[in-house]
Amino acid sequence: MLTILGFAMIATFLVLIMMKKMSPIAALVLIPALFCVFVGKGAKLGDYVIDGVTSLAPTAAMLMFAIVYFGVMIDVGLFDPIVRGILKFAKADPMRIVVGTAILAAIVSLDGDGSTTFMITVSAMYPLYKRLKMSLVVMTGVAAMANGVMNTLPWGGPTARAATALKVDASDIFVPMIPALLVGLLGVFVLSYFLGLRERKRLGVLTLGEILVEEKVEEKESETVLVGAGSGSGTPGTAKVTGGSGSGTDAEEGDEERFAVLDPNRATLRPKLYWFNALVTVTLLTSMIMEWLPIPVLFILGAALVLTVNFPHIPDQKARLAAHADNVLNVSGMVFAAAVFTGVLQGTGMVDHMARWMVDVIPEGMGPHMALVTGLLSLPLTYFMSNDGFYFGVLPVLAEAGAAHGVSPLEMARASLVGQPLHMSSPLVPAVYVLVGMAKVEFGDHTRFVVKWAALTCLLILAAGIVFGII
Repeated sequence: MLTILGFAMIATFLVLIMMKKMSPIAALVLIPALFCVFVGKGAKLGDYVIDGVTSLAPTAAMLMFAIVYFGVMIDVGLFDPIVRGILKFAKADPMRIVVGTAILAAIVSLDGDGSTTFMITVSAMYPLYKRLKMSLVVMTGVAAMANGVMNTLPWGGPTARAATALKVDASDIFVPMIPALLVGLLGVFVLSYFLGLRERKRLGVLTLGEILVEEKVEEKESETVLVGAGSGSGTPGTAKVTGGSGSGTDAEEGDEERFAVLDPNRATLRPKLYWFNALVTVTLLTSMIMEWLPIPVLFILGAALVLTVNFPHIPDQKARLAAHADNVLNVSGMVFAAAVFTGVLQGTGMVDHMARWMVDVIPEGMGPHMALVTGLLSLPLTYFMSNDGFYFGVLPVLAEAGAAHGVSPLEMARASLVGQPLHMSSPLVPAVYVLVGMAKVEFGDHTRFVVKWAALTCLLILAAGIVFGII
């Protein structure tokens, strides 16, 4: 019964948010509360919620202060060179912008933290998507998949959990998996290319100048003249701006500065403190990777330091905190709401019954192929439960079944990593709420778009692992 109710609770949640019948926060709170009563453990709801909140409180604190930290870094101009570099590469070509999103997310994911990756990626790419009227779910989907592949790094979490659960060395799991993971990452880039082509077909290819002219026309600034569009000269579908900022390349370079939503003349810029802020950020990320201090502590200290140094006056500090309060409230609220969902799922024993049921339904004849089975099961299981639940609760059971048929723990551990591209869009992953919150995308829209592509990426990694003899 608990198995059926567990699957029913998850299905109800996903259907309601994808159909936009409830907000994610309301669904994360009310649905598990209702199912807790159905299970007959309504009297223990308070205990389950407190347990869930206690376990996720450090994550919520980390996200709150990380948003403040990176928000301040954006305000003071730390990421402006990144934005300009991507802008120079992407111009106003939707295909290049989508590919650039995947590349940026993959590079930033090297720090091993999904929330950081999403904050930096969205901060850099959101202005381009908004100005070109591109699909924001394409941005969130591509970023989540690229980060999901890179999340398998030894310091990213899943690999370390698998190594701990099966008592093997993390490097022995990860290093042989590199070829398969590279195939998965290449798959994300190829998918980004085709999604970008689809966006290009929908929107066309514009120059930065043409977009700026369109904006000025909307503002009824008649002094700007648009020439070249639709004429016999130049590339079809492009336009140039004449007057004001020069012509040709110089005009385009001037437009790149004006095109960015990050105003190059905003009052919060601190150019004299650029290298200080860069050093603090590099030190912070290094400390995260080296695990010198808990991540929430690092971001609390970092946020306090950069606020104090960059904005020494109290009113300015209050203004910066107020500017980012909306994101902080949305994300932290979502995390604590998710704590209700996970608390009930684990406290009632639903997650344990679901895991055991899925292990029990595996046919006996599949024993010698348990690595393949584990890879396939990692898709739904890491989506419907936390990494801790899967790696410490389910993987040891699967590994024991595999060992009885001669399947090594290392093969099982490698196969267990396959589902990570899908896992990063799970409603139980706090970082995904940073992604959709900063991108102003409905969680249901993101889910509807990304699930099929992320599952395809997972299967590509699994197939590559089998072909290369890794799994």
